[in-house]
Amino acid sequence: MNNDLLQRITVDPRIFGGKPIIRGRRLAVEHVLGMLAAGDDIDILLEGYPWLEREDILACLAYAHRLVEHERVEPLMVDAAA
Repeated sequence: MNNDLLQRITVDPRIFGGKPIIRGRRLAVEHVLGMLAAGDDIDILLEGYPWLEREDILACLAYAHRLVEHERVEPLMVDAAA
């Protein structure tokens, strides 16, 4: 994982209650991930936030990957006969 990208993600307790943000700005990582999940592409995000850089978006993805890379989800076993 590129640690240089992850340095773009910061936390400031005065902004969004300490949620991860991009380069100290008032744009939360979760907001960027939500826009990507909704189908917005990188160019749309860059148009909407002129100060945002492609590497910032990649940093959000790298941050999300770092959070889930060691998660394990146990499947819920359902009795089909019930």
